[in-house]
Order: sequence, then structure tokens, then C-alpha cells
Amino acid sequence: MSMPSEELQLLVAGYVLGDLSPEEAAEFEHLVAENPAIAAEVTQMQRALEAAYAPPEVAPPEHLRSAILNQVQAEVPNGTPMVRPAGQRKLPWRSLLEVAAAVIIIALGVNNYRLWQAVKTARIETQKYATLSYALAATRGNSDASAIVEVDPNILKARLEVKNLPPLSPGKVYALWTVLKPNAPFTTDEKSAILTEVFQVDEQGNFSQVIAVPRAFRSQELVTKVAITVEDAREPQKHRGSPIMITGL
Repeated sequence: MSMPSEELQLLVAGYVLGDLSPEEAAEFEHLVAENPAIAAEVTQMQRALEAAYAPPEVAPPEHLRSAILNQVQAEVPNGTPMVRPAGQRKLPWRSLLEVAAAVIIIALGVNNYRLWQAVKTARIETQKYATLSYALAATRGNSDASAIVEVDPNILKARLEVKNLPPLSPGKVYALWTVLKPNAPFTTDEKSAILTEVFQVDEQGNFSQVIAVPRAFRSQELVTKVAITVEDAREPQKHRGSPIMITGL
């Protein structure tokens, strides 16, 4: 069974206020039993009304009560019943005010939650991360190769600059790896590494390009090393090579 949210809220309010007919109450209870979400709305409405109507009722001044009764008697002839359209339930004024108050309280709660979520999302989206720089040195002491990885975690891009690496034979490629702490919450290989880029150097042994980097760079403390290995071009993800360049030497 589906109905507009406004109609459902009025039904919930009527049930909480005890203003439904026995037939309506029985039908509504059947609906609640089949739909836990509606049961949650009933609980929320009950709490809202309890919080909103803690103060006791105050009787109106006698002169105001008399004036209202006199006005009603002047507008409705004696003996004439007040008629409402068939199928329309009459709610006492106090009940109508309670229904309206409850709906407003719930609406404000929903709007406040949505506002909080929007602020939270905006903070995450506008958070600024500092640029990270990783200098890689050759693992062989007699090599003059060098590499720099300048990472912008805000856009998850990096400038990879490599110099003086020897060109590789056919079927081989250089692989750049992001090495994380063990058990970091990212998908890594058995060496705790993420394949970040595969590249070849030119005849002078150089390579320069903007590359995509893993989201792990937004948690800098998880990145322990950045390394370069030589891998089989057909399956560089196998990570069989040992580092020829690495950070922290």
C-alpha cells in the first residue's frame, strides 16, 4: 500500500492522538505491522508530541469562551446540525493544532538532518590536502638515475619525472608502485603495493607525465614507500621485480 507522504503523516498523527475510528485504527495497525518504516514514524511522532506538549493545558478566559459560543449560535440556527462532507473526519481544534505541530517538528528534523549532511559533504569536498613530494633514488650506487613524484591528493594526480633510466629491451616495462602499511584499508598485492603506473623511457632515459594516483595518498601516513621495478610488459601486476629505485634511501 502506498500513499502520499502528507496523507501518511496525518494518519500517523491521528493514530498517535487517538483520533482514528476503530476501523481506521485497525487498518492502520495492520499497515504498521507490514511496514517497519511506518512504525518508526509512529514512534518519532509520539516522542515529538511528548516533547512539544509537556506543559499542561490552560483553560481560556470565561469572556473569550462566551464570545466564541455566542458567535457560533448566531451563525448556526437552533436545531440545525453542523454538517460536513461525507467521508470527512472532524478533528477537534486542539487535535488539528497538535497534528500541525507534530508535522512541523518532523519536517524541521528532516530538514536539519539534510542540512547537516550537506555541510558534512561540503567540508569533505572542500578539504585541502598539501602537495606531497617523493624523491626516488637508485638502489645501485653506481647509477645516476633519479625520479620525483609530486602528488596533489586533492585531485589524485601526480607529475612523474624520471631521468637517466636505461631504455628497456622489448617485452619489459618500468612499473611505479605505491607501497602501503600492512593491513591498510586498500586493495594491494602480497607486497602491500598498488600498481600506480607503467611506463617506458625515451632514448635519453627520461620520462615525464601526469598520472593518476591511488586514493591512499589522501592518508599520507599509510604510504610507506614509492618504488620503481622492471616488470614483464604482458603482466606487470605480477610484481616479480625488485626495486631499482625507491624512496627513503
